[in-house]
Amino acid sequence: MNVLCVDPSADERLETSAALDAAGFDTTACGSLDAARDVLATGAVAGVITEYDLPDGTGLELVERARERHPDVTGVLFTDAGFEEVDSDSFSGTVVEYVDKGAPGARDELVDLLSFGIDNRNQTSYPLPDDEDRRLNAVEAYVDDADALHDSLDRLTRIARALFDVDAATVGFIEAHHERFLACRGTDVDRLDREETICTHTILDEGPTVITDTREDPRFSSSEAIEAAGIRFYAGAPIRTPDGDAIGVFCLFGDEPRSFPERDRTLLSLLADEVMTGLDLRRRLREATEGADDE
Repeated sequence: MNVLCVDPSADERLETSAALDAAGFDTTACGSLDAARDVLATGAVAGVITEYDLPDGTGLELVERARERHPDVTGVLFTDAGFEEVDSDSFSGTVVEYVDKGAPGARDELVDLLSFGIDNRNQTSYPLPDDEDRRLNAVEAYVDDADALHDSLDRLTRIARALFDVDAATVGFIEAHHERFLACRGTDVDRLDREETICTHTILDEGPTVITDTREDPRFSSSEAIEAAGIRFYAGAPIRTPDGDAIGVFCLFGDEPRSFPERDRTLLSLLADEVMTGLDLRRRLREATEGADDE
């Protein structure tokens, strides 16, 4: 589980990081708000542990910025500053835990609070993959420019709709709390909460997920969102990175129940693989260009 530890004191930073690592966390440590912002830009974190007084801001400002990218991150002020010194009025919507760094057993308390916060974060109304943090990092790494991706993905959804004779075909990517659709044919949707989309379940399966009639599936038969969208048939194939992380779904919808034979499942998986091939090529070209610019 990735956590970020921010403290201007190198000795305090080292001691806190050691306690977190010993508890099983994967800790990245730095000494300023600016350095922390760079860490947050490179991938997902489950927790932020920070001193209140930073050279270029405050710990509350850091937690607020972290939650702009990762809304459910657990924040803990691990600080020498007293309650009266913390300017909570400026960040009234930022909820954090507080641990007095000088109190006996402070780092044990820190580990307990952090573990509790992260565990409760994962008590969502939808299932999460075991490798959710790594998967979210992969989404950020591959889905870098929605506008640039749209045209190529749109062509594939147009092909899919004709090939399978379905009402709609989409390509969506599963973010921390939403599925973001970058291409849609036959429907017009930009983003859905994860608890409202079948694709949240699809990324847990190795192969395609097919629901011949949503009203007969106990997971979705009472879903008002699916009923309102008129979805009776669903087929989705996970879009997997070369490392096996399911970052999105190529999916088909219909307003009537229908079967979906093995041949069609294979073809749908091939379309999902084609999406990933394009994403991987774009990433390799981007990295090659960035490497050339650094020379």
